[in-house]
Amino acid sequence: MIQAKNLSKHFGSQDLFDNVGFQLGQRERVGLVGRNGSGKSTLFKLILKELSPDSGEIVIPKGYRLGALEQHIHFTKPTVLEECIQVLNPDDFLEHEAEKILSGLGFSDEDMQKDPKSFSGGYQIRINLTKVLLQAPNLLLLDEPTNYLDIVSMRWLKSFLKNFPGEIMLITHDREFMDDVITHTMGLHRQQLKKIKGDTAKFYEQIIQDEEMYEKTRGNLDKKRKEMEAFVERFKAKASKAAQAQSRMKALEKMSTMDKLADVDSLGFRFRFIECPGKQIAEVQNLSFSYPDKPQDVLFSDLSFPINREDRIAIIGKNGKGKSTLLNVIGGNLKPNTGRVGFHPSAQMGHFGQTNINRLHMDNTIAEEIQAENSDLSISGVRNICGTMMFDGDLAKKKIKVLSGGERARVLLGKILAKPANLLLLDEPTNHLDMESIESLTEEIGNFPGAVIIVTHSEIMLRNLATKLVIFHNGTAEFFHGTYDDFLEKIGWESEESKPNKTLKRKLTEKEIKQRKAEIVIERAKFTKPLKEEIEKLEIDITKNEELLKRISGELEKATSSNDTSKLTDYAHAIGKLNSMIDQLFEKLTNTNESLDSIQLKYDKEMDSLQ
Repeated sequence: MIQAKNLSKHFGSQDLFDNVGFQLGQRERVGLVGRNGSGKSTLFKLILKELSPDSGEIVIPKGYRLGALEQHIHFTKPTVLEECIQVLNPDDFLEHEAEKILSGLGFSDEDMQKDPKSFSGGYQIRINLTKVLLQAPNLLLLDEPTNYLDIVSMRWLKSFLKNFPGEIMLITHDREFMDDVITHTMGLHRQQLKKIKGDTAKFYEQIIQDEEMYEKTRGNLDKKRKEMEAFVERFKAKASKAAQAQSRMKALEKMSTMDKLADVDSLGFRFRFIECPGKQIAEVQNLSFSYPDKPQDVLFSDLSFPINREDRIAIIGKNGKGKSTLLNVIGGNLKPNTGRVGFHPSAQMGHFGQTNINRLHMDNTIAEEIQAENSDLSISGVRNICGTMMFDGDLAKKKIKVLSGGERARVLLGKILAKPANLLLLDEPTNHLDMESIESLTEEIGNFPGAVIIVTHSEIMLRNLATKLVIFHNGTAEFFHGTYDDFLEKIGWESEESKPNKTLKRKLTEKEIKQRKAEIVIERAKFTKPLKEEIEKLEIDITKNEELLKRISGELEKATSSNDTSKLTDYAHAIGKLNSMIDQLFEKLTNTNESLDSIQLKYDKEMDSLQ
C-alpha cells in the first residue's frame, strides 16, 4: 500500500496542490483525472521520486516495486525482442510473454527481429510499454499509454490491464478506456485531491454535488452575515439594544468567510456553418494511393463512397495503414494515383490534421494566425475564439514558435472554428485535450449541421458519432454502411477472430439436429411452464381485484350521495389499498411476461440455428 500525506507542490507562483493525501489499496486500479496543467504528471513524478514535494511525504513499503511508462527512448539491443526481454530475469524463461505483449501492441513476428531504432516514435513508445508490462511491478504508473496506440492495440491493452494482478494508476484522456479499467477515480480539482470508488461519471457527479453544497452554505452564511450587520447598524446607538448589538458584532468578527468558487477554464467549441444546398457535399470515386518512393505499397485502391450533407464518417484501423493519408487525399493535400474526389460547388472544408500544424506561421501571433483564416472576423471575434481556445487576454499575443505541441493543436482548432465550413476533416482532434474538453468537442461535432469525416481511435467517440465507417483492415480499405458496434458484430478486427465467440462449430448430423430439437422442446417447457402458470394466476388475481374495486367504487358513490362520512373514509381507504395491490400485480405480470419472452427468444434462436 502507498500512502501520501500532506503533499504540496508549487512551481513559482502556480500552486498545483496543497496539503493533499491519498492511500492506494491492494488490487486497486485508480484513474487520475484533472484539467491539463492540474498536476497529474507531477504527482506521478513525486511517487517515482523524480521530483520532491515542497512539503509532505509519500510512504512506499519496503520491497514494493514501481513500474512507469518511460517516454525517453534509449535502446541498446539489436532487435525489438532482445530489447524487451533484457528486463526479465534470465532464469524465468518468459520470452513467450514478451512475444505475447508485443503482438498485442501491434508488432508482427518479423517486426520483433528488427532494430528497435528503425521504428517510428509511436512504436518505440510501445516497446517501452512492453518493457514495463513485462517487469510485472507491484504498481503500474501509466501516463497517457494510449497516445500512440491504434484501436486494436488499445482494446488489447484494456484487457491486459483489467487482469493485471497488482495496482495501477492511470492517466488517459480516453474516458471509456479509463472507465473500463479502473476500480477508483482520483481527481485533482481546485488544488485539492479527491478519491472515490467508482468510475469518472460518479467522480464528477460528486464534484458537482460538493460544489453545489459549498455554494449553498456560502449563500446562507452571507445571508446571515448581512442580517447581523443590519441589526448592528440599526441598534448599536440604542441603549436598550446596545448589548445585543455588541454581542452580534463580536460574533461577526469570529465568523469564518467562504470565497466564491472561481470559474474553471474550459475549451468551448462552436463551429461556423455555411449552408450547402446539395444533399451530397462530395463523392469519393475509385481512389487509389501509394507514395512515390513505395509504389508497390498501395494503401487503398478503388475506394468509393458518397459524403452526404449530414454524414458522420469515421476512418478506423491500425496505425500506419493509411487513415491520415486518405484524409489528406480527400482534403486535397495529396494527389491520388487514380480516381478523384468530386465536390459540390458550395462545399467548404475545415481540416484539422497533425501535418497541418507544421503549416502554422511561426512568426505570427495566435490572434494573427486565427485572423488569417477569416478576414471577415472582427477583432472581438478573433479574441473570442482565442478565449475559447484558452488564450485569454495577452496570451493571444504569444507567437506560434514559442507554443508547445498541445497549444499549437489548440490554435489549429481555433482556425477551424474561425472558418465557415460544411465539411469537417478531423484527424485525431482529441490529442492534447483533457477529458472535459474532449466531451465538449464530441458534443459540438454531434451538433454540427454539416458533414464530418474523422480519424479517431476513441471508441466512445465512434459510438457517439459515427454512422458510417471506412475500415482499414485485411490489407485494404473498405466502406461500411453502419455503426462501429455493427462492424464489431458483423465483421470485427481480424486480430480478435480467435476469440471463443468467433470459433467455428462442427456441423451437426441430421440425427443430432433432431435429437437437439427434442431436447430444446423439453428444456423450454421446463423453464416456461412455471412462468405461464404464474402469469395465469396473476391475471386471475387482477381480474378479481378489479371487480372488487368496481363494486367498492359503486358503494363509495352511494355513500357520497347520502353523505355517510364514516363509510366514505373506509371505502376511500379500501380503494387506495386495492389500486396499490393491482399496480403491484401488474408490475409482477409485466416482469414475468418479460422473463417468459426472453426464454422463448433464447430457445427460438437456438431452434432457428439448427435449420
